[in-house]
Amino acid sequence: METLPTALSTPLPTVWFCAVAVLWIGYLFLEGFDLGVGMLMKLFARDEAERRVLLNTVGPVWDGNEVWLLTAGGATFAAFPRWYASLFSGLYLPLTLALVALIFRAVAFEYRGKIASARWTAAWDWAIGLGSFLAAFCVGAMLALTTTGLPLDANGDRVGGPFAWFTWYAVLGGLAVVGFALVHALAFLALKTDGDVRVRAHRAFRRWMPLGILPLVVWAVDIQLRNGKWWSWTLTALAALAALVLWQLARRGSEGRAFLLMAAFLSSGAAGIFSAVYPVVLPSTLDPANSLTVGTASSSSYTLGLMTVVALIGLPLVLAYQSWTYWVFRRRITVGSIPTAHNVVPAFLTRLVTGSHGAERAPAKEA
Repeated sequence: METLPTALSTPLPTVWFCAVAVLWIGYLFLEGFDLGVGMLMKLFARDEAERRVLLNTVGPVWDGNEVWLLTAGGATFAAFPRWYASLFSGLYLPLTLALVALIFRAVAFEYRGKIASARWTAAWDWAIGLGSFLAAFCVGAMLALTTTGLPLDANGDRVGGPFAWFTWYAVLGGLAVVGFALVHALAFLALKTDGDVRVRAHRAFRRWMPLGILPLVVWAVDIQLRNGKWWSWTLTALAALAALVLWQLARRGSEGRAFLLMAAFLSSGAAGIFSAVYPVVLPSTLDPANSLTVGTASSSSYTLGLMTVVALIGLPLVLAYQSWTYWVFRRRITVGSIPTAHNVVPAFLTRLVTGSHGAERAPAKEA
């Protein structure tokens, strides 16, 4: 009698290629807005109260959103070990930078509010903003090079120095994710906040949305011109249609629908990119024969079958839990809902860190 993994083995490399693509799309959509909110800490918020509003919009969900990145990397490692090995060794520098940026960003989220000091919070604000930018840029560069190629030899090893990856396509991919994250965050803030922050976020989203998604559009169209099939062109056309409808909704002030259309735009555009390069998972710019494909980079049928069974059990639980989290924290946040800042560490540690004899006084209000 045929075992379940064996019975599922025939289409499994393609199924898991689609699964990895879905995980990356999920990461870009969910982590995209909180990376954008992190960058907007310095670009959008006008004072400490607004910065705390921005932090509280993503506070309950940012760490759960990062699970999608871990799952995407883990799925690639298990389902396509040769793809994982070539990609992570060839791009060790941007991946290391992304990891360090995410670490500093996570530490900043946790430590920022421990001491009521302007100097203390300002330092962690920079850590959040720069960490969010660097992580978004490096992830975008990696994904762009996954679709456009690296100088790989016959063994799947990258040829060239540590900056051989830093090409025009890497910059385009980095700007695509950074731009999308920024406008996606503005759409999220318009949906999640109220008062002046909401009004300004909606106005900024309407103004900057075309420019923010432009690098992603250029990336998608370039991939279609190079490798497009009829179905990938169709998905790209759907993304363009979603962008047009999104623009109209933004002008009308339909915040919830606009946020959902951002998901439709990203999903269709990214799916068009992934489907255009299929079955290649990592092209070689030196020789097409060195490119890694779904067939040559995948694990054994038994491994993929076992992974499928585990995913069918675990994925619904993860989706249910994360959906529940968003539902619980669905209410809008205003400046008035933010409590007064206070120290949560001993006084001697506050003096050691800030160099003062107490919490710094807030600036006097203007008359």
